[in-house]
Amino acid sequence: MTGADSPQRGLVATGCLLAGLGVAAGAFGAHSLEGRLSAEALATFDTAARYHMWHALGLILLGLASGRWPDAAWRRPGLLMVGGIAVFSGTLYALALSGIGWLGAITPLGGAALIAAWIWAARIAITRT
Repeated sequence: MTGADSPQRGLVATGCLLAGLGVAAGAFGAHSLEGRLSAEALATFDTAARYHMWHALGLILLGLASGRWPDAAWRRPGLLMVGGIAVFSGTLYALALSGIGWLGAITPLGGAALIAAWIWAARIAITRT
């Protein structure tokens, strides 16, 4: 599959954009929040930034895999990964910045989406030739 509609381009581009946002979030946490948030809140923000960045890189990896094993099915774990980043890291960012505790109850849904994305990607890699 080639061209602008290929999953490869979309996954790599989305991963790159999210990686850039992950760097910005990490820099914001390291340089602007120290001294303003508790150590616990800073650790929560750091966890959000780490998972954000790792999974942005994961999206790029999915895009590269979709080039190796062309199949539109790569979009599905990619969407799960984007949603997982938004929910997992997003709720942790919001929890760290706002202190609203109930946000932590939503975070595992994002983690489950990230786990499912990796499992789905593995299934595609195993079953496609």
